Amino acid sequence: MQDINAAPYRWYRELNRYHWFVLIVAASGWLFDTMDQQLFLLARIDAMRQLLGDVVPPPGKDLKGMIAEYSGYATSIFLLGWATGGIIFGVVGDRIGRAKTMMLTILVYSLFTGCSAFSTGFWDFAVYRFLTGLGVGGEFAVGVALVAEVMPARARPYALGLLQALSAVGNMTAAVISMTLGHLEQGGAFEKLMVFGTELNAWRIMFLIGVLPALLVIVIRRRLKEPERWERAVHEDAVARQAGSYAELFGDPRWRKNAIVGLILASSGVIGLWGIGFFFPDLIDLVFRKSLQESGMSPAEIGGQITWWKGIASLMVNGGAFFGIYAFALVAQKLGRRPAFLIAFLVAMASTLLVFWKLHEPRDVFWMLPLMGFCQLALFGGYAVYFPELFPTHLRSTGTSFCYNVGRFVAAIGPTALGKLRSEVFSDYVEPMRPAAMVMCSVFLIGIMALPFAPETKDQPLPE
Repeated sequence: MQDINAAPYRWYRELNRYHWFVLIVAASGWLFDTMDQQLFLLARIDAMRQLLGDVVPPPGKDLKGMIAEYSGYATSIFLLGWATGGIIFGVVGDRIGRAKTMMLTILVYSLFTGCSAFSTGFWDFAVYRFLTGLGVGGEFAVGVALVAEVMPARARPYALGLLQALSAVGNMTAAVISMTLGHLEQGGAFEKLMVFGTELNAWRIMFLIGVLPALLVIVIRRRLKEPERWERAVHEDAVARQAGSYAELFGDPRWRKNAIVGLILASSGVIGLWGIGFFFPDLIDLVFRKSLQESGMSPAEIGGQITWWKGIASLMVNGGAFFGIYAFALVAQKLGRRPAFLIAFLVAMASTLLVFWKLHEPRDVFWMLPLMGFCQLALFGGYAVYFPELFPTHLRSTGTSFCYNVGRFVAAIGPTALGKLRSEVFSDYVEPMRPAAMVMCSVFLIGIMALPFAPETKDQPLPE
């Protein structure tokens, strides 16, 4: 048998047409999922600026600080929806099947992303983001479980790494959408454009575009089959009764330990990304807005320019992320899962500190942000490869979803904590975003502390 670590090992040659179909469909579902996430991140500040425009700030706070704080609240609410959806759809995926559950999750996150475009205030916007999060949270676990169970064993880590790497393409698609709409808005293309009585602008149109992934459901319904491994498992009566059972997950010491370790690993990376790294659009706003205002541009021109630069920044982060995520799969297959996680946590912390400390000039966007994207998002390649290897077939979706998504209940404190640090603890600083983010970087150390308890799964078969 060929050594999978020996070069050149071309894993993709082991895939037949149906393997490729499954990988493309699962990757597309997750790609569009991440596109919706990134549209929210890029539109978040502009949405808060408009939705809070008539709100009088409380004593001791200005509107700028209030926008930063409520931006953190909106992100935390989205993460809570994500975590809740992960709990619900993780169980559903083990009980009714991967393909059916994937179809449901895509419909949910697409439709409620579209609803966000018609928000009139913070609270209805927050409700839509929570409901969008339900679908976002469920899609990842069923997607990676599907790919893990269908792919040939030797090709599995590489296919999962590619699936997660392609999520960066979804983020980059959102960036291109943002840049295009920002350019059009700057030229006055959306003046007096109305839909259902709502005057549209760039951020609202971004959310409307987020409805399009619902079309993928047609393909899933017509051609995607449930994995044979899952079919066999649920047709065994003893296993079927336990499928998607949290009592089974936590009743067995082995699965309970794996779930807790996975939860800690995911919480560290998710807080680092959603509580710090994904606030890079806010940093871009901070760096560019003041100089643009001094140039004498109109508010519409300033908004368009900043939207454009946020799109550039997102392309840089996610271009780096694509290579970082897939690199994790290669390193994990060469050195092992635990060494790969150790390296990833260390470089994620270092690169994030660098960006929020030293990014001051437009040229910094073109090298600092790809570096941070490569290092921070590499961790998420690890979650895609590692978590399905921790659980048996009848608990794979539930266990993976628990690790990846329940961590967001913990991670939801990240954006809120960053918002509080910015608006209160470091409010006297000229740029409170910077020290707040640097303090938050210590969260990556939590993941490192969990690694001694993590089982090494390199070259091991999936648990049955």
